[in-house]
Amino acid sequence: MPPLPTDDVTMSDASNDDPPTTNATDETSSSSINNNSNTSLGTTSANDPPPPPTPMDISSTDDHDDVNNGTENNGGNAVDGDDDGRVVSDEDDARRSIDMLRGDDISGRVAAAHRLEHVARVLGEVRTREELLPFLTESVDDDDDVLIAIAAALGKLVPYVGGSAHAHTILPPLEFLLTVEESAVREKASESTKTVANALPASTFREQYAAMVSRLASKEWFTARMSACGLIADGFARLSPERQQTQILQYADLCRDDAPMVRRVASQNLGPLLSNVVKSQGPAAVEADGAVTETLIPLYEELAANDQDSVRLQTTENCIAFGRAVSGLQSQNQNMPPSENAMVLVKRILPLVVATTDDRSWRVRWTAASKFADVVKAFSTLDGAVEVLIPAYEKLLQDPEAEVRTAATFNLSSVAISTPPTAIQLVKRVSTLIEDESEHVRAALAMVATELAPVLGKDATISHLVPPVLLLLRDAASEVRLNLISSLSALNEVIGVDLLSQSLLPAILDLAEDGKWRIRLAIIQHIPLLAKQLGKDFFSDQLSSLCVGWLGDDIASIRTAAAKNLMELTALFGSEWASIHLLPPISSLQNHTSYLRRLTVVQACALMATAMTAEIARTELLPLVLEMASDGVPNIRFNVAKALQTMAPVCGMQCCELQIRPILAELVDDPDRDVRYFANRAIDSLEQQEETSPMTTT
Repeated sequence: MPPLPTDDVTMSDASNDDPPTTNATDETSSSSINNNSNTSLGTTSANDPPPPPTPMDISSTDDHDDVNNGTENNGGNAVDGDDDGRVVSDEDDARRSIDMLRGDDISGRVAAAHRLEHVARVLGEVRTREELLPFLTESVDDDDDVLIAIAAALGKLVPYVGGSAHAHTILPPLEFLLTVEESAVREKASESTKTVANALPASTFREQYAAMVSRLASKEWFTARMSACGLIADGFARLSPERQQTQILQYADLCRDDAPMVRRVASQNLGPLLSNVVKSQGPAAVEADGAVTETLIPLYEELAANDQDSVRLQTTENCIAFGRAVSGLQSQNQNMPPSENAMVLVKRILPLVVATTDDRSWRVRWTAASKFADVVKAFSTLDGAVEVLIPAYEKLLQDPEAEVRTAATFNLSSVAISTPPTAIQLVKRVSTLIEDESEHVRAALAMVATELAPVLGKDATISHLVPPVLLLLRDAASEVRLNLISSLSALNEVIGVDLLSQSLLPAILDLAEDGKWRIRLAIIQHIPLLAKQLGKDFFSDQLSSLCVGWLGDDIASIRTAAAKNLMELTALFGSEWASIHLLPPISSLQNHTSYLRRLTVVQACALMATAMTAEIARTELLPLVLEMASDGVPNIRFNVAKALQTMAPVCGMQCCELQIRPILAELVDDPDRDVRYFANRAIDSLEQQEETSPMTTT
């Protein structure tokens, strides 16, 4: 941004009695924010609107009723103070923001751009339209960060220019911002443009807004044409029939643009445009002479065969939009099947989807694989579509690229749910996938395989799905086994886990000792769910000791998760179960040579107490914690204080007075200051609890 002339406005001391003033020469010299600046991005064509005038004098605002958003102006309402302690009025603050916007400091200009709402509120509706917006229109040749802030602020100015009746005055600066080279600026400007467009009256939208979009679509610089693609697709439904025809033809030109970037963005927005065309024109759009048949379907076919990978990447998403649009027409006319011409169009679109599965670019095939569940769902209600799509999907499951096979595998259960009759056909592919050389493919299969059970039913699940699941439980990769164990709930709902329990046990034991601590942490987090599925008896015999053993892990995160795990198991199986199966091995760690293990015992006891009955907490857990109050390590002692603070409400007032308070009193006099701090905090907490919600006296 070139240096802009600064005005001679002086910032007078503001008070409640004396508003900011300027002398006559100041008013003359400050007759505009910027009289001499005439910068813009690129050259303007004959189709561009003439630049608006830019008079602006921010120093004279006392004759406007809405200076302070409807509040009384007593000589300038004080809103802040400057560095010298002087009170700064709204007018001074707005003037300062304008000065910052014209300054050389980028961060200052960005901050000022974020305050444009405040400036507009101070100026009032008329001066915002006539002075601030023209100034912003001329200020678009600036740093990208400043332009992003301005673009975002413009979308919020509708209430400050006079509402929907004058919202069109915000379009000129946005039109310039929609042409800049930086994509982030254009994206933010597009968002604000759509916000402003939603506020425009129908007549203004159909004339001024549509004219602006048409200008962008025909500009010489490709960035303007990129912006036009999204705006045409978004606003199509509100246009008059004549404008709709014009902009569809312009969009067709954009899809055939010489610049690959324009074709890519046009391809991205072709699906939304088709949806809006069908929404606004109804069944007529898909008839022989409709816009979809005559213009959009040929564009589909051209873009699907484009030589640019980035353009063909959008084929799958566009076909999904077409399927949803035609299915939507069918649902609106439930008593009538889709017209013959609509089904002809479906038969033209389906080969485009199938072609993506054989595309020479693996990225195109990956996109098709990752979205294939949406494809099937969009076309599943249309006759003959599933029979064409399922073989194409099976081809993706056998793609040469592991990334494509992984994406396709993630969609396996979703595709089966959308087409239940094909579930048996698809589950047979599971046997092939479990032998895939890629660990990522097998890990993806482990996450979704069990979700096939509700679709298959009990008998088919036992005969077709259980065998490959058992093989996955013995997979060499820990990620595969972990993913399967974490997704067993769907299988459990259909057949239970009795058939898998003996195979689950070795898999769980292997994961519990895995060399990767994140794997061990993940299996710990799944233990409560597994315990619920396996049942109390099986879990007690096989896995309870394993859960206590994690308290001795070398990784702190594992020990913490293990303590929380014991609390959840106590809540699940009850206090008596915990006292029989968990407390004995925990007690053996009380005198462990490592203070870290002893520390974990204190933390586990505190957490388990919150899930136990008061009697067992007092008789079984509390003595363990109290005994460790004399530990030689200060970290243990202050954690005892924290544990006692947690356990006191559970144990009851009488126990607190007789056993807990005496120990805390000793810790208050501890030589270590951290111990003293936590002991005092525990005592304060107990006193506060007694005052607010007295503890039980048992």
